[in-house]
Amino acid sequence: MTIGEYSQIYRGKRVVEFRMGATPDGGDVVYRLTQDYDSEESQRDLLDDFLAKVDPAGLETLIVGPWSEAHDEGPQGYLDALIEYRARLPKLNALFVGDMTYEDCEVSWIIQTSYNALLAAYPQLQSLRVRGSTNLELQAFSHAALEELAIECGGLPSKIVDAVAGSTLPALKHLELWLGSDNYGFDGSLADYQNLLAKIGPERLRYLGLRDSEISDELAVWLAQQPWLGSLQSLDLSLGTIGDAGAQALAESPHLGALERIDLSHHYISEEWQAKLRALPCAVVLDDPEEEDDGDRYVAVSE
Repeated sequence: MTIGEYSQIYRGKRVVEFRMGATPDGGDVVYRLTQDYDSEESQRDLLDDFLAKVDPAGLETLIVGPWSEAHDEGPQGYLDALIEYRARLPKLNALFVGDMTYEDCEVSWIIQTSYNALLAAYPQLQSLRVRGSTNLELQAFSHAALEELAIECGGLPSKIVDAVAGSTLPALKHLELWLGSDNYGFDGSLADYQNLLAKIGPERLRYLGLRDSEISDELAVWLAQQPWLGSLQSLDLSLGTIGDAGAQALAESPHLGALERIDLSHHYISEEWQAKLRALPCAVVLDDPEEEDDGDRYVAVSE
């Protein structure tokens, strides 16, 4: 599976595309800045055109969609401009950079950049979502307001996981990481995620997503043993390779507590263990069952 659709709803609001020269629709919507592959305007030009046509002081959420030649160039032009314009955007609290489909650029080809300067420039930012991990840079940081951090990619380098583990994020409630395939940049192990969760204090999370993972079974077996598991509202291990070992661990876990939802979509779980999971007191999502290919399992999103 590849990413074939743009976000239609983001943070509860309808998403509207904005291209160079367009007239904003108006209303309570979220805008996605969009360039074609061969767009003549720069990233800054498009952002300038957009900000000249909306009220920057009231802008709360912004999506950066496909930018020109995303397989060769990162979104640094957007980030530099946003940092420069921070005084004009006092209410900007949610940013998604990279809302594009495989027709724009395969997820593993999306060139990214460093986000530390942006995070420092926007201490009010509550949500940061990034798609793509090629050239993605992040050093450990402190941020008092960030509630949601999400990185969607086909392969997550362990250095990014280490950076999050070393960060101070007292408001964090939603942590979503797509681990991906070792063919496209994943170089981690269970120990990296054990360290991450030990460092960030998982009992305060409401949502934990360790998605699109080749080590879903290992993660599930370990998570099922953690006393803090039941403090979550939602555990998301979707898009990965979970099978009966992980399913059994979750089904038999004594630590589900008040957990409301477990998402295991795109899985390799037998009918027997699917039935046992469905009998749990929480909602368990088991969409998109897969079959092994000569003993091999594959994550949903890699290239």
